[in-house]
Amino acid sequence: MNDFSELENELKNVRPLPPSAKLFTRVEQGLANVAGADALPDKVIRPDRFRINWLSMGIALGAAAVLLIFAHIDLKHPAKSVPAVVSITPAPSVASIAPTSQFIPAGATQVVYNMRDEGLLFPSGSAQPVRRWRSQTRETLQWRNPATGASLRVSYPSEQVELIPVSGQ
Repeated sequence: MNDFSELENELKNVRPLPPSAKLFTRVEQGLANVAGADALPDKVIRPDRFRINWLSMGIALGAAAVLLIFAHIDLKHPAKSVPAVVSITPAPSVASIAPTSQFIPAGATQVVYNMRDEGLLFPSGSAQPVRRWRSQTRETLQWRNPATGASLRVSYPSEQVELIPVSGQ
């Protein structure tokens, strides 16, 4: 226990001294001199707040434009989630004779449910590239027998690959 009391006495001796009255008077004089002067000395750096640097803004906008040109953002792609529906229904014909018991075409539907761009290809023996578009469709054909009221519907999937020549690249 004796060691702690010796340590405490040493710490009391190391405590800082209170500031002198002379220091307070020098600080008061320095503040009065600065407050009395209207302009700060030239050594003080004053920040330019709320100023727009037009040169850096122009460089940033130019860099953004170049980035968009190189990124080649193409906003003309077809919507992938909305299927395209093509429907063909023949016009009703006026028959002068009584309807026979045979099937006549009643309609056709073609739904494109997946269309995607697979990029550029260089086919063998070709000097220029081509772009490959792949689309998947479902076609439905329908026939009807007017005499009996029976109908027949056939549906089948198909896939189409289209090669489009690319020029100017």
